[in-house]
Amino acid sequence: MHFDDRLLSDSELIRIYRKLLLPRLVEEKMLILLRQGKISKWFSGLGQEAIPVGVALSLEEEDFILPMHRNLGVFTSRGVSLYRLFAQFQGKRAGFTKGRDRSFHFGIVDHRIVGMISHLGQQLGVADGVALAEKLQKTENVTVVFTGDGGASEGDFHEALNTAAVWDLPVIFIVENNQWGLSTPSEEQFRCNYFIDKGVGYGIEAFQMDGNNVLEVCHGMKEIVAKVRATGKPILVEMITFRIRGHEEASGTKYYPEGLQDLWKKSDPIDNYEKFLIEKQVLAENQVRIERETIKRYIDGEWNKALNEPDIVFSPDEELNDVYAAYDMQTVLPNGKTTNKRLIDAIHEGLDIALERHKDLVFMGQDIAAYGGVFKATDGLKAKYGGHRIRNTPLCESAILGSTIGLSVRGMRSMVEMQFADFVSEGMTQIANNIAKLHWRWGQNVNTVIRMPTGAGVAAGPFHSQSNEAWFAHIPGLKIVYPSTPTDAKGLLLQAFEDPNPVMFFEHKALYRSLREEVPDGYYTLPIGESKVVLEGIDVTVVTYGMGVHWALDYQKEHSEKSLEIIDLRTLQPLDLKPVFKSVQKTGRVFILHEDTLFGGLGGEISAQISEHCFEFLDAPIMRLGSLDTAVPFSAELEKGFLAVNRMKEKMEQLLNY
Repeated sequence: MHFDDRLLSDSELIRIYRKLLLPRLVEEKMLILLRQGKISKWFSGLGQEAIPVGVALSLEEEDFILPMHRNLGVFTSRGVSLYRLFAQFQGKRAGFTKGRDRSFHFGIVDHRIVGMISHLGQQLGVADGVALAEKLQKTENVTVVFTGDGGASEGDFHEALNTAAVWDLPVIFIVENNQWGLSTPSEEQFRCNYFIDKGVGYGIEAFQMDGNNVLEVCHGMKEIVAKVRATGKPILVEMITFRIRGHEEASGTKYYPEGLQDLWKKSDPIDNYEKFLIEKQVLAENQVRIERETIKRYIDGEWNKALNEPDIVFSPDEELNDVYAAYDMQTVLPNGKTTNKRLIDAIHEGLDIALERHKDLVFMGQDIAAYGGVFKATDGLKAKYGGHRIRNTPLCESAILGSTIGLSVRGMRSMVEMQFADFVSEGMTQIANNIAKLHWRWGQNVNTVIRMPTGAGVAAGPFHSQSNEAWFAHIPGLKIVYPSTPTDAKGLLLQAFEDPNPVMFFEHKALYRSLREEVPDGYYTLPIGESKVVLEGIDVTVVTYGMGVHWALDYQKEHSEKSLEIIDLRTLQPLDLKPVFKSVQKTGRVFILHEDTLFGGLGGEISAQISEHCFEFLDAPIMRLGSLDTAVPFSAELEKGFLAVNRMKEKMEQLLNY
């Protein structure tokens, strides 16, 4: 292995050696502790240390790095406390996730590090968001994100590179090509010769390096970092290396061909660099032993310090309190002036006011810029606020949703418009496993509003009409808002932009232009997490939201002889059932109505809670009504039969006549 020192001083060469040696010796200790049962899992980066160390040393302190399992060298090179790292590995409270997550599944914003999750590739979109924030804030910082050769098969790899290329983002994508994905060799993972071959397909430059040569990584990355700072454009880097040990220790390496590990051990980054330093007379042979012993003593001291930390004691209150970022929700009353508006007008006005109020707010979505979105909710906003804030996106839902995390890490807010709520399935992992869990895992809030045009009744078929709010209400960490009126939509939307937590905001498409009312002008907010009694009555409590509110009101108009108390939930998570419980004590009958299909819909949860808390007040079984348990049909006649409203009269009479 040839090392080009490029006139680096002896002290600089020794500094690099120590940076390389520290993660190796930490890992050697972790492997012993794993066998002793003192840690539960380990993903080995043995033999790959030159990559994270060389990359970290090529960056400035303000540059963000998004590492993976085998990038311990990023954490040690950035000066992260070994004591806290060891507490993390032991599942202690002093770790970075309070025992809630493992290994390197966390971030430390003070050290400009954002960690991964187990779903490979998700951090690539997050890096786009960090880089977008750097671009909008006009810094010269670059963002570096790691993935592996296996992870590069994920759709997130394509989405993140494509988005970075289209938006000219200052991000460096590093593929650690270590030849294997768990037990699957490269020839079963991809057909390209090298990952640098992919660069041309995205219109970005690509470079390849020997990932086991620490000086090649240092020098090469410094040149690439300088280029990205100067151009603001993304670059793809492939680091050629090898995974000496298993994907994780439990999987072993029996699948490796005989002799392959021995061959690659000849390219060990530390052994070869040591030999180079000794031959260059920068490092004496006896100094190798001294350096190792010094570092081992340091590691042992930090490990014992973490070991002496008490074990975690479970506290349900603490666990629940960390699901959301705390904030003092204020309700701002309207000024008394009103204008007659449709639902779409109220939403448009709310978006406009939010952009004016929050200068750090960025909108992202397909066709939302000059075109104004398919429903025109953002019409004219690009002209008013500029294309840097109202951003058309490629069809890359996962990368764009991941970007909301990166923007939040850099202190910015975002709104993502799903063109149709149905399309959110393309970004499900980002929402369910990254955005929702982030604050609970390591204290980083995600300040985003995800707008979800939803619902049937417009003959749009099974892929543009489904009600999927129940998908998300089950996921801790998300707030789910579903207004039924223009006034509520505007006030709740403006509150959602004040909330530092991720809010999924459902808007019924069929109500956009069919519903009008007097809506307060200017800025006002309504509280998230409060239900509303829309109509008082004595015969039956109707619990509903969204389109269901209007179905219930229409039913009451057509059946004036009956007295319905209609409660609009407005927010599905957190769910406010206090007005419902109070109403049930008065009426003794409950009718739960939603457009979503019946099985697995929110009605089941609401029914269970009413049964648990109000059983003694019920005079009849709780009745639930949802749409047919099929996909949403295209034909208007079939769709009419599908929707719950067409069975409402029969079901309501069954309840009232019980």
